[in-house]
Amino acid sequence: MPQYTPTAPAVTVPALVHDSGMAPPESYPDTLLLIDNQWREAAGGKTLDVLNPATGERIGRVAHASTADLDLALAAARRGFDAWRWVPANERAAVMRMAAGLVRQRVDAIARLLTMEQGKPLAEARAEVLAGADIIEWFADEGRRVYGRIVPPRNLAVEQHVLKEPVGPVAAFTPWNFPINQIVRKLGAALATGCSILVKAPEETPASPAALLAAFVDAGVPPGTVGLVFGNPAEISSYVIPHPAIRKVTFTGSTAVGKELAALAGRHMKRVTMELGGHAPVIIAEDADVSLAVRAAGAAKFRNAGQVCISPTRFLVHRSVRDEFVRALVDHAQKLKLGNGLADGTTLGPLANARRLTAMGKLVGDARQRGAKVLTGGERVGGAGNFFAPTVLDDVPVDADVFNHEPFGPVAAVRAFDTLDEAIAESNRLPYGLAGYAFTRSLHHAHQLAQRLELGMLWINQPAAPSAEMPFGGVKDSGYGSEGGPEAMEAYLVTKTVSIMTG
Repeated sequence: MPQYTPTAPAVTVPALVHDSGMAPPESYPDTLLLIDNQWREAAGGKTLDVLNPATGERIGRVAHASTADLDLALAAARRGFDAWRWVPANERAAVMRMAAGLVRQRVDAIARLLTMEQGKPLAEARAEVLAGADIIEWFADEGRRVYGRIVPPRNLAVEQHVLKEPVGPVAAFTPWNFPINQIVRKLGAALATGCSILVKAPEETPASPAALLAAFVDAGVPPGTVGLVFGNPAEISSYVIPHPAIRKVTFTGSTAVGKELAALAGRHMKRVTMELGGHAPVIIAEDADVSLAVRAAGAAKFRNAGQVCISPTRFLVHRSVRDEFVRALVDHAQKLKLGNGLADGTTLGPLANARRLTAMGKLVGDARQRGAKVLTGGERVGGAGNFFAPTVLDDVPVDADVFNHEPFGPVAAVRAFDTLDEAIAESNRLPYGLAGYAFTRSLHHAHQLAQRLELGMLWINQPAAPSAEMPFGGVKDSGYGSEGGPEAMEAYLVTKTVSIMTG
């Protein structure tokens, strides 16, 4: 059995890590590929521009991987798996905890990079980085509790064991809305179970993922255990997923793309976890605490400018409290401070790219044309950057696009209902089933909602509160598998039956 002794080497990462362990706070680095614990340019020297969504200006470049780069990264992932899988679980946990500690030490620098490339307010970016460190630590400890079992035999001369083993190298595809959070949920489970992982991170937000993985290299993971590539998403997925080195695929993104990747993985018998789009209903019952509902759902709605897979989107409000709720939600939206995420006091940053601006304009225009009322917002703000005003729409008909397609932006769409059955039916109408919210003082209503809503996650009388120890995933077209809790570990493990005749 191969042996590996974890160490913490001094690693120099060109254009990313400086004496402090990160880029100077006033700068944004060019981002390289991570292959075999080495940071390198793409083989052909190709790069892509990285834009600041608050200004529209180019702030850096990211290396664009070629097939030759992918071949090197895949071979490294295979070697990394061969080394990492034999590191005892307690030693793997120690390395992961060291990496989490480095992430915490570098939180201010990483958060600044995240805000510069993604746009969210600095406070939100900082919270994301710190939450990422917590997730890494939880998975590190959970990896020490991956148990097999001994099964009583029918023949006393036989010993029967069930073993849990790592599935192999993992290919992870992650989005731009949470560049740290979406990686650590995959990275944590993979490393804790003994798998290596090759991350295809988003080209729009490359520097913060690079900084995250730099912490693992600096913590001493074997070469190839973690890898990072960027480039054309379709080309990378079509090459990496069928590759024989990869045994598991995990993806966070749109339902349309997820279905394509799941089908590709299925053709090659690769295990898959899919965390896909949502269209979260928010049910405000007639007995709800309206003030609580506005504070909790309003904060969740406009977090990260609404670019959150579990963001509240369809606000279903009992007719008796609709006017009160709408007035308070409009007041909440109008008090948000729109601006550059690095500016003091900003509570709502820009959208991540110009495509989202166009999408928001179309959604609002369609809703208005179908009879919805725009109570606040509804338009782009300023000529530079991707700023869109926080928007509240009322009297939204069910055939409006915003009630049928995930908005993924700072738009809250409100519709009244008369009975709880009506609200539940509307919540379940769409093929999505990721997350939902409800506000009620009635235990009976809460029980009905918990039993009848077709969702992977439901939060009642609170904002979204995902944590590492709780399952995170959806049903129906919102995907399958979990990226939280002990359930997340199973997708990275294979079960082996061993029966030994002793006599």
